[in-house]
Amino acid sequence: QVQLVESGGGLVQPGGSLRLSCAASGITFSIYTMGWYRQAPGKRRELVASITRDGNANYADSVKGRFTISRDNAKGTVFLQMNSLKSEDTAVYSCNADHVYLPTSRYWGQGTQVTVSS
Repeated sequence: QVQLVESGGGLVQPGGSLRLSCAASGITFSIYTMGWYRQAPGKRRELVASITRDGNANYADSVKGRFTISRDNAKGTVFLQMNSLKSEDTAVYSCNADHVYLPTSRYWGQGTQVTVSS
């Protein structure tokens, strides 16, 4: 059974930092591109950042320079370090796993709430 379990969300003041983690099980982690998506109330889900199995990262323009995605293939975990948080970063953040060769092999975590507010 495949599981992606996120942790690290919470309430933080503007300008603060959070580190999200996503632990994967039931998949061969190293052959999946991993991503973080977010969805704010009333808005469409958007890609925040992704990282290939080789460590190549891609970011949404809105988070470049503030967020950093990383992965530990040995531990099957992907991280999202979020700095200089803004109120507009408030959303449910979900972890995603995309198989490198099989587009239909795609998995999602349950999501973790991030709220940026004073």
